[in-house]
Amino acid sequence: MSIRESTLVRRARGLVMVGPAFAAAIAYVDPGNFATNFAAGADYGHRLLWVVVGANLMGMVVQFLSAKLGLATGANLAQLCRKRYPRPLVAGMWIQAELVAMATDLAEVIGGAVALSLLFDLPMAAGGLLVIAASFVILALDARGKRKFEAVVAGCLGVILLGFVWGLAAAGVRPGDLGSGLLPTVPDAQALLIAGGILGATVMPHVVYLHSDLASRHSREPRHPKDPARRAAPDRRPDPDRQRALVWQIRLDVVAALALAGLANVAMLVIAAQLFHGGPLPADTLESIHSGFGVLLGGGGALAFALALLASGLASASVGTYAGQVVMAGFIGRTLPITVRRLITVLPVLVVLLLGVDATQALLWSQLVLSFGIPFVLIPLVGFTRDTELMGPLVNGRATTVSAAVLAAVVVALNAVLAVTAVWS
Repeated sequence: MSIRESTLVRRARGLVMVGPAFAAAIAYVDPGNFATNFAAGADYGHRLLWVVVGANLMGMVVQFLSAKLGLATGANLAQLCRKRYPRPLVAGMWIQAELVAMATDLAEVIGGAVALSLLFDLPMAAGGLLVIAASFVILALDARGKRKFEAVVAGCLGVILLGFVWGLAAAGVRPGDLGSGLLPTVPDAQALLIAGGILGATVMPHVVYLHSDLASRHSREPRHPKDPARRAAPDRRPDPDRQRALVWQIRLDVVAALALAGLANVAMLVIAAQLFHGGPLPADTLESIHSGFGVLLGGGGALAFALALLASGLASASVGTYAGQVVMAGFIGRTLPITVRRLITVLPVLVVLLLGVDATQALLWSQLVLSFGIPFVLIPLVGFTRDTELMGPLVNGRATTVSAAVLAAVVVALNAVLAVTAVWS
């Protein structure tokens, strides 16, 4: 090992950049993913498994670019937009990001409320209020350090994964079916719509903003707070050598976190294919899926599903609120007290719950609103990470830029198709 290489290794010692991706990964297993994955497996068996795997790989690319942007610049995506774009455009981006935040809360709080209803027979409105309150508790951990917040969110991801791994073991797996599901096929137009829903909902706008922010903070905060030699000023980038040395940690963080989220999504689809495809039991709502688990796998299976859904709702609601703070501070340079902000974004959720709107339909419509935020995230992300002046030694290579641009175009196009289909159907 050369002197330079040994220096890089020494300066990057400690998993400084491991953790942010686990907070972002919870968005890949939020209640909306439950609905799309179970619909795919119940309606088409294993034939859309390749879509889930491909969506997860796309997510890895996007989240890697987001974290690398935060590491290279010491700023998050929203802050960079405010610095580099005209003020009217920034104002428009902020408004749409706030609407996306409301749609995010709608999906996540409703998912948690459904879980509490399944577990304790609570009214949906009461369950929603409990989820909101619990998300404040999780967010309070952030005041004690980013690591504690990220650890709790990662723990929720573990609960989701364990729940579905247990269900997978109980339902049984046929390796041959898994192999055939990895061959790209689209049986019919409805399958195309479901595939678009899986892919289109892969990139959640709020966690791209959040991941860049967490990465920028980790990059300039010391692993050990009492170590002044590793403390950087808030407005200073890490030095280039340390940046290069930390990129491998970002890769490790993103691959590990998104692989676990991807495994949970694969398990959802496979379980749905094993239990519901071609069978008499419906799987068109979260409640009917829970009921089917109880019939086919017993009380343990139903409990595992409900607990996984609850962990998803609680963690994703907390992450969504955190991301909302990042978006507001980044785009307009101001913040509201977390309680005030939370009350504003959850008002639509409370209205939906009090009106008794069908939870699954509300989830689907929330995903439609989220789709409109995709271009406002992916286009700047690709543009910034290819800017040599901005990124320095971490600028994208040509192949990375081309690949990211193609992925961005695919996701934006699929979301446009979903939006048109939803409006005209």
